[in-house]
Amino acid sequence: MNKKISVSTSCGRVGLEMNHKLFATGIFLVAGLTVFGIWGTYSVYQSEHLSALLKQTRAELAYSHMTEQSHLADLNRQLQAEQDKLAVYARTVGQMQARMSRLDALGARLVDVAALDKSEFDFGLKPAFGGHRSQLPVVLDAEAVLDNQLSAIDERLKQLDVQLASVDYLMEKQQTLDKARPHDWPTEGGWISSHFGPRIDPFTGAAAYHYGVDIANHYGAPVRAASRGVVTFADKMEDFGYVVDVEHGYGYKTRYAHMSSLTVKVGDVVNDDQELGRIGSTGHSTGPHLHYEVSRYGKLVNPGTFLPRS
Repeated sequence: MNKKISVSTSCGRVGLEMNHKLFATGIFLVAGLTVFGIWGTYSVYQSEHLSALLKQTRAELAYSHMTEQSHLADLNRQLQAEQDKLAVYARTVGQMQARMSRLDALGARLVDVAALDKSEFDFGLKPAFGGHRSQLPVVLDAEAVLDNQLSAIDERLKQLDVQLASVDYLMEKQQTLDKARPHDWPTEGGWISSHFGPRIDPFTGAAAYHYGVDIANHYGAPVRAASRGVVTFADKMEDFGYVVDVEHGYGYKTRYAHMSSLTVKVGDVVNDDQELGRIGSTGHSTGPHLHYEVSRYGKLVNPGTFLPRS
């Protein structure tokens, strides 16, 4: 009997110990799961937080890159604008220097033709310059240098204009108004295909104004001076092709355009009916013809009033 009680008591203790261990294990597992869950939740939070920071950083970097690109584009545009401005200045300087060379050559030729005093009209004399000699190297600004060159060229052109005006005045004394007035047919043959005044533009079909007369003629026909004068331009223009301008005195000037070739040069003195070039279709043209203009004191007038009636 006592043995049974002892065994029963031992079994009870063992059961209690096992239950205690199971309970402790359960608590440990629950605590472990709780800690793991908290850690997992924190890790997810941290991951999402880091992901948000990464996205924000990427967005800031992208915005900074875009801002830098925009700033760089602005700088490139400004640089290109400055380069374009300098290119325009340089081209203008070149054109003005070429104009001065032509005017110098024309003036010298006119002095020879008119037998004027060369000491009074010396077109080959270089402009005088002076000033303090600099002892230190100077860093030059390209735009400032071009501005100075333009100012110097402008002053030289003013001097040339005064000299040429004086030459023109003296030459007028050697030619009468009737001889200066354009009066000859400006080409050998041909017929007027477009008159002076309003017309329909042959290229666009829009209304336009024609500042000369077009004389249609066969390719290669001679182009002749409408009166005695001096060639002031003989070269190519973008719209007019090969062009000759002749000054006749008393404010008269004639232009002959779209030629295929030229037979005169700047400074040549031409007589009535002298050949200037040949009929062509250079420049803005639809076929072989002569574009003929007449101006008086810089104002374009109807060439038809100067053409012979025959």
